[in-house]
Amino acid sequence: MIVRKYHITRGITPEKLRQLLVELGPTYVKLGQIMSLHSDILPKRYCDELMKLTSEVDPMPFEDVLDVLSHSYRLDPYEIFRSIEEKPLGSASIAQVHRATLKNGGEVVIKVQRKGIYDTMARDIGLLHRLVSHMPAVGGLSGVADFDMVLDELWAVAQEEMDFLKEAANMQEFRKLNREIQYVYVPELYREYTTDRVLVMEYIDGVAIDDADRLRELGYDLSEIGEKFVDNYIKQIMDDGFFHADPHPGNVKVRDGKIVWLDMGMMGRLTERLRQIMARGVKGIALHDVRIVEDAVIDLGEFQEPPNRRKLYEDLRNYLDKYGSEDMGSISMSEAVLDMFDVMKNNGIALPHGVTMLGRSLAQMEGVLAKISPDISMSAIAEQRITQQMFRDIDWREELTNGSRRLWRSMSKSVEIPGLASDALKEYLSGESRMNLRLNMSQSTVVIIRAAVRNLVIGMCIAALLVGSAILCTTDMSPKIFGIPMLGFLGFFIAVLATAFFTMRFFWETWLRKKIHRRRTMRKMRARRKKQQ
Repeated sequence: MIVRKYHITRGITPEKLRQLLVELGPTYVKLGQIMSLHSDILPKRYCDELMKLTSEVDPMPFEDVLDVLSHSYRLDPYEIFRSIEEKPLGSASIAQVHRATLKNGGEVVIKVQRKGIYDTMARDIGLLHRLVSHMPAVGGLSGVADFDMVLDELWAVAQEEMDFLKEAANMQEFRKLNREIQYVYVPELYREYTTDRVLVMEYIDGVAIDDADRLRELGYDLSEIGEKFVDNYIKQIMDDGFFHADPHPGNVKVRDGKIVWLDMGMMGRLTERLRQIMARGVKGIALHDVRIVEDAVIDLGEFQEPPNRRKLYEDLRNYLDKYGSEDMGSISMSEAVLDMFDVMKNNGIALPHGVTMLGRSLAQMEGVLAKISPDISMSAIAEQRITQQMFRDIDWREELTNGSRRLWRSMSKSVEIPGLASDALKEYLSGESRMNLRLNMSQSTVVIIRAAVRNLVIGMCIAALLVGSAILCTTDMSPKIFGIPMLGFLGFFIAVLATAFFTMRFFWETWLRKKIHRRRTMRKMRARRKKQQ
């Protein structure tokens, strides 16, 4: 009924997609929120629209909350908690939060998973797989994005977010990585009361980081808060490789002069290799060097098929013309990242999951800054940290040693240049110069060339048969069939059969290659997820 109501088979606009997800219920709202992270697959206007999806949904009954607690603890929850407030502090698509008091008087919040949410989401994902097969292309992405694969990835992310033991581990890792940052605080986790469906942590009574009026009333310097907020987030991305992937104002508060990070169910992770590649790309942008940026993009991306290097080079050159000449302080970091995602998407280059989270999270960060300290530039702070890190990480002794070695090697080889040039000219003038050309082709290229040559030969044979048959038909040769020479008739008949056979064979091989490619891609995705876990 809902599908017919929104006429999905006629096409789907960003607004229609968001309204459809809201009407379908909390499960689809969560999927829409996760889909908004995929700026590398969905067009920007779809991601922007899906970011408007609110996390607040109708709360589940308090009886269900007590039932989940009882099943998780295998005892009456009031044997652990002195009191539990019936009205939730917040209710989202996967869980809701209640304020409570422990037996020892400690003030805590309990994050309780919605009853039956796992089974509901598993069922809805299955239905979405069926729907995708009948849905028209979104935003002109036909043939670019495998939405079945996207749904599998979304399901994997949702499963991680539903595992509160994973979130507890995230909290502990985040606290460890930021323990030396005096202005950052992570709520205390009560691990002994935490299960895969219940998470208990310290109650935080702070001010939302975007509540500028309240922060001013309490005497805070908004510029200082904004700078520390951004500096810590850049540290999470560049130094730790472990960052909060959903830094909206509801998940970040200010209390006692410290920035408090909450809700770590959705975290981004970047390996050391990914961070080095991204740093190399930023360096290429700063130097306005297309080749450096292109190499970084190739190393960073994942390919369904080899990219068109000429088109990629042109797109990156246009990108650098837009951003390479601007002052870092005037650049919107989220816009620059999303534009780079568009370049990669237009060239059929997929991104690692951790990188795709950056676009939306940076946009949320800039949204907070616009409210509390609009004069602060994330790009300028990032540039300052990159510069400091470059000078801090340089091993001057090693650089001098390597530089001296390269200089000596260059000087030694330069002595030979006149002699080599003289020999080359003598060979050229005497007609004895030679050029060796060696081509190394991949197996896929060899298969394509072989198939092209085979089809060309078959086509020429069929064409020759048609021409020969046509010539025979102009003679008075006997015997005849339908008034034309039998040999000419047989030639036409064989040519038609051969054409039909090889056409069907071509379509069959094309379909088979696509199926094999999809299976290989799915195996790679599963292997990558296992590696990330």
